[in-house]
Amino acid sequence: MRRQNLALVMTTVAAHGPLSRAAIAGRTGLTRAAVSSLVEELNTAGLLTELGSLPSGRAGRPGRALALSERGPAGLGLEVGVGHLGACVVDLRGEVRGWLRVAADNRNRPADEVLAELATVSRRAVTEAEGTGLRPVAAVLAVPGLVGEAPGTVATAPNLGWRDVAASGLCAQGLPLEVENEANLGALAELWHGTGTSDFIHVSAAEGIGAALVVGGRLFRGARGFAGELGHVPLCPDGPVCACGARGCLEQYAGEEAVLRQAGLAAGEDAVRRLASRAREGDRCALAALERAGEALGTALAGAVNLVDPEAVVLGGAYAELGDWLLPGMRRELTARALRRWPPKALLVSGLGRRGPLLGAGMAAIRRIIEDPAELTVSRSRR
Repeated sequence: MRRQNLALVMTTVAAHGPLSRAAIAGRTGLTRAAVSSLVEELNTAGLLTELGSLPSGRAGRPGRALALSERGPAGLGLEVGVGHLGACVVDLRGEVRGWLRVAADNRNRPADEVLAELATVSRRAVTEAEGTGLRPVAAVLAVPGLVGEAPGTVATAPNLGWRDVAASGLCAQGLPLEVENEANLGALAELWHGTGTSDFIHVSAAEGIGAALVVGGRLFRGARGFAGELGHVPLCPDGPVCACGARGCLEQYAGEEAVLRQAGLAAGEDAVRRLASRAREGDRCALAALERAGEALGTALAGAVNLVDPEAVVLGGAYAELGDWLLPGMRRELTARALRRWPPKALLVSGLGRRGPLLGAGMAAIRRIIEDPAELTVSRSRR
C-alpha cells in the first residue's frame, strides 16, 4: 500500500504541481498526516523539492509548494541506430540536461562491440550530468528492432543484423536497463512533448520504417509487443527481398535507403539533408523518388487507418525532414483509400524529428521513476 501511495503522490505532483501538502491530500484522497509522511520520504530521496509559500485562498498559514526535483535522481536515455549512437540525461521535470549523439556505422557489427561503444558514450553523458547535480538512476535503450520476451534483450533488429542480443549488461554504472523499440519511444516522445493528440499513428524513418499506435494516451503493443511493424507490411508479394527475409515490404519502396537509391544518392550521415536540398532545387529525380515514397506510405497507412481509425497520423524521424514532398502523395492515397473522409489537418509532421526516440528513451526512464519511486526511497533510507 505504501508503494502505491508513494507513486500516487509523485504522479499527482508531476501532473499538477507545484502543490501544497493540503492540495495533494485533496487530489489524492489521502489524509494530511499520510501525505506529510510520504512527502518527507520522497524529499529525503531527492525526488521532491520545497519551493516558496503557495497561497491557498484560505485563512491561516500558506502551505509550502512541492515540485519534482531538478537535481538528484534523473533518467538516462540511450539509442543504437544503424548510423549513430546516442545518450541523453533528463531530469524529473522532463527537461533535457545533457545530449550526446555520435556517428557510428553499426550495421552488421558484432553487438558486443556496439554495446561497448555505447557504454562509453553513456559514461560520458552520466559524467556530464553529475557535474550539474544530477544522478541517473534508470536507463532505457532505444533499438531499431523487436524487443525480446526476456528483460533487456533484442529479439531481432534486421537493419543491424542482430538476433537474440542481451543488452542488459550495457550500463557500467549499474543502472537498471530496459530495452524498447525506437518507434515506440518516438511515439511516446510525441505524446509527451509533441502534437497534443492522444490517438494517433506515429510513422518514422531512419534506415528502416517504424510505426507505433497510441490509443487513449497509451501505447498499443500487441499480444507480444510486436505491434507497429509498418515497414514490413507487404506492398507487392513479388517485390524485392527485404532485410527481414520477406519480399515487397514497404521499406523497399519508402525506406530511407530505397528513396536515396531511387534519387541517385549514396547513403550517409547527411544523405537526407542532401536529398531535401535537391528536392528544394527542383531536381526531378529526387522529386520523383519522394513522390513514389509518399504514395507507398499512403497506401500502407490507408490500411492501418481503416483498421484502427486514429485521430491523426504523425511523421517523425527522417520523414519529418522530407514532409513537404511526402505529404502530397500520402494525402492522395489516404483520400482515395481510407473509408472515412481523411482531413488534411490529420496528417502531421513532428517537430521532434530525429530526436524522438532518444528523447522518448530519456522520458520513459523518468516515467519509470515517477510511477514507482519506492525503490529509491527504500535504497536511500538504508544508507
